[in-house]
Amino acid sequence: MVTRFIMNLDHIYKKAQNNERLTTEDALILAEHGDFLKLAELANQRSKELNGNRVAYLIDCNINYTNICRTGCQFCAFSRPKNHAEAWELSYDELDQLISQSTKAGCHRVLLQGGMHPDHKIDDYEKLISHIKKNHDIHIHAFSPPEIDFIANESGISIKEAIERLIKAGLTSIPGGGAEILSDDIRGRVSPKKCSSQEWLDVMAMAHKLGLKTTATMMMGHVERWAHRISHLRKLRDLQDQTEGFISFIAWTFQPGNTALDPSNNRDIKLATAHEYLRLVSITRLFLDNFKHIQASALTQGDKIAQISLNFGADDIGSIMLEEKVVASAGCNVALEHSEKELVRAISESGHTPFQRDTMYNELRHKA
Repeated sequence: MVTRFIMNLDHIYKKAQNNERLTTEDALILAEHGDFLKLAELANQRSKELNGNRVAYLIDCNINYTNICRTGCQFCAFSRPKNHAEAWELSYDELDQLISQSTKAGCHRVLLQGGMHPDHKIDDYEKLISHIKKNHDIHIHAFSPPEIDFIANESGISIKEAIERLIKAGLTSIPGGGAEILSDDIRGRVSPKKCSSQEWLDVMAMAHKLGLKTTATMMMGHVERWAHRISHLRKLRDLQDQTEGFISFIAWTFQPGNTALDPSNNRDIKLATAHEYLRLVSITRLFLDNFKHIQASALTQGDKIAQISLNFGADDIGSIMLEEKVVASAGCNVALEHSEKELVRAISESGHTPFQRDTMYNELRHKA
């Protein structure tokens, strides 16, 4: 039995080495039994075949334009209901000031994230995008699938019409947030009022059909297990086969501070370790054979683990996220400590060549 198991692992290693497509069963075996350093070796080999020795980073302006939200996700420490004493919305003047400050700091993209505001309809989001487009020369990366699903439902229009109208207003690409884990049994526990797994995928499929590129994400380390993570990756890979619309994949670990899912009050919460995170990065690089880019999360992992990820299959160390508030609300202040110099140093010390990129991985400025 042991010999057969070892032979099976060796067979999967060989498939990965030869760039043969892994099955979900292959990936689950690697996740639960694969040798940690062997996975790193195979993933690093694949990453270099796709992207050479270059590693990207991004300077991002992540603006949270409101914290008013009615979904009440269990993992969120940021949102507040309407009329709460701590609820707020940015004015256009405040928004302009933040974007102007960020562009002076070298930012080329604004990432907009807000809550599911009960009073906002499609017109409000069109006006927001149009205002930014008119007043700032910047790429607008905004509105995750749950937000777009919410906007369409609240406005009584289709997903297609919602995206078309946002594109016309100036939307340039869509972030992959709100995926959490694309399994409805998990979503029913951590984000029951958000769109379903299939609805998340449907928004992305429509965005790709309409010409928008998007990212794909995963939040790991709460109530899910390896089987859920692999199923999530399979759904992303299947959609990418159909549309080729995903730019990159980014996974991050759940940050429990100030949330309803704090493990001190929930016995079934199993926070992901750095070892587990690195294992996921490697498996993702091997399994998502139709994704060119795998991004590490310097935001949640810190420079050291993000740096190690670059030898476990990642080719992107993540962002300097100016103005980020969501993850910081959960007690993770790593993002506030990052500087361009530090990210460039981390990439160089890992043995790679750093470069600043835009959303589509075009080089903006080379760093030797």
